[in-house]
Amino acid sequence: MTKEKGMKCINCGKIAKSVKLSFQGQKIEGWKCSCGEEYFDPAQAQRILHQNKMKYQIIEAKLGKIKSNLILRIPKAIEEALGLEKGEKIKMKIKDSKLEISSA
Repeated sequence: MTKEKGMKCINCGKIAKSVKLSFQGQKIEGWKCSCGEEYFDPAQAQRILHQNKMKYQIIEAKLGKIKSNLILRIPKAIEEALGLEKGEKIKMKIKDSKLEISSA
């Protein structure tokens, strides 16, 4: 079951082709069979589920300090929801006296 070769449909047994699918309002990779059955990439779908679950939660983060710089420690739940990795750059902006953070 690879994206290059496709995926065997459990309904009809044909090979589903790799396509972009809409999952909870976002485009993710997946497979679609000629019979109409759709299969979502599980890792991408899981990340969207994490994002939607956290959308209305207030999440606290802790500030630390290294020399003269403040550092922001991002909770594991945000890391997983946004698919962040060590060394990756993020975007921050101040809006209405509040800090907004997004993945780059």
